[in-house]
Amino acid sequence: MSERLNYNHIAPAGAKALGGVYGYVTQSGLPGTLVTLVYLRISQINNCAYCLDLHTRDLLKSGVKVEKLALLQAWDEAGNLFDERERAALAWAETVTRVAETNVPDEAYQAARNVFSERELVDLTIAISLMNAYNRMSISFRNTPHAALEKAA
Repeated sequence: MSERLNYNHIAPAGAKALGGVYGYVTQSGLPGTLVTLVYLRISQINNCAYCLDLHTRDLLKSGVKVEKLALLQAWDEAGNLFDERERAALAWAETVTRVAETNVPDEAYQAARNVFSERELVDLTIAISLMNAYNRMSISFRNTPHAALEKAA
């Protein structure tokens, strides 16, 4: 798979705008590892190779165990490997990412509200929306995963 175009170079102001949202999320107060787990799960759902590679590397660098990453796709069956906030964030990320299928039901909202404050839930939803946008950009324009570039080199 080869890159179709480099959207960062073609539309730098648009890329910078997305980066501004990313900057907002990083300063939001949500734990970085939690947000990156959510990013990785969304990227699994959307099948975004570039983002799967990127966020897996980030999580490994931050000390997340490979066993946890291996079970992320089945987090709801992984027992206590994921804590309450991680489980709530992942469930919310899945229903928001699949909005056309789920319509984000009241039960999902209430479950997330039981764990997150209003502000945290808004910030988490911004992060989820951002990753869905990044996935769509990366998939549409065929960003090459770093692992593939390293293998080619």
